[in-house]
Order: sequence, then structure tokens, then C-alpha cells
Amino acid sequence: MSSQTFSNTGIGGDLRALRKSRNMTLDHVAGKLEKSVGWLSQVERGISQPNTTDVQALAELYNVPVSILFASTGQPAAEQGRVVRSGDRRRIGHRANGLVEELLSPDLTDSFEVIHSTFEPRSGLVTAKQRHTEEIGYILSGRLVIYMGDDRFELKRGDSFRIRNEPYRWENPYNMPAVALWVIAPPVY
Repeated sequence: MSSQTFSNTGIGGDLRALRKSRNMTLDHVAGKLEKSVGWLSQVERGISQPNTTDVQALAELYNVPVSILFASTGQPAAEQGRVVRSGDRRRIGHRANGLVEELLSPDLTDSFEVIHSTFEPRSGLVTAKQRHTEEIGYILSGRLVIYMGDDRFELKRGDSFRIRNEPYRWENPYNMPAVALWVIAPPVY
């Protein structure tokens, strides 16, 4: 993976998207950080840059890994916010239960998010989760089992599925990884 730094152009928009997705006000977040609302507003608008300690505090407050706020260095200006090279994907999630997630979207400011998900062999989400989202998955390689409500679906390369605000879980009981393209709206980061 190429060297990483905090994006000069995107961190503010990403921080605003995270704050709004969690229904937090500028006043609430600034208070938690013991910063002024003006400072936070300037950071979100790209006028000021937070230091490393502030970024770590914001990531903790928003319950995301700090890595989601990293962007590649050396990217041509025309690509910033538009192109994500395969070696420059941002890791998201906490690698729980054998799931590795990478953000395919250039930043966090869209009304949806696109994730490259790798489900490691013999892994699974034991407890079903339910989100107030619409999600589409497309199996790029391998096989995966998805449970939606009480229904079980065995999926293979080329299959797709949709989850609409219902309990789901997954498992990869096979010896090979499964890879999926996952689109989620609204984003959950």
C-alpha cells in the first residue's frame, strides 16, 4: 500500500459526513472534543486541518478506525475525490469475524457507500444485525451463505442479493475466501 496521510481536501467532508450520519450537531461534537464550534466548522469546510490527536479523538467519537480518515499521498490532483487505485483503498470496519472491508468510494460524502468485502474461509457473523439501510451485494469470487430473516441463501460467483432493513448474517463455511462488492444506502461507515 502506498504511503498514507490525512487528506488535505477530503478529511473535512469525511468528518462532516460521519457527524451527520450519526445525527450529531457541531455543538455536540465540539463539546465532546473541548473545541469551539468555529474550529470544527472550519475543519469540516477544509479551512483548518486537525492534528493527529484531534483525528484520533474524532475517529473514537464516531466509532470508526482512524484508517478510514487516511487518504493516499502522491495522487494526481485530477484523481482526488474521483479515483481510488487498488493499492490505495481505505480499510474500514474492525475486521471482526473474518471480514476485511475496503472503501471503494473516493470519500465518505456520497449518499451511499461502496465496499470491497473479503470473507475469510471458515468465518461468519454469528449474531444477526439489522440496519435501517438498503444493501446490494454482488459475489465477485468464492461462495457465501447469507441469512435474511429465516431464509438461507447459498451464493456463488455472479450471484447478487438485496437486504432491506431486515435482520441478516453471513458465513463462509468454505475453504476459500469469498469476495463481494457491497453497496449500502445510506452509508454506515
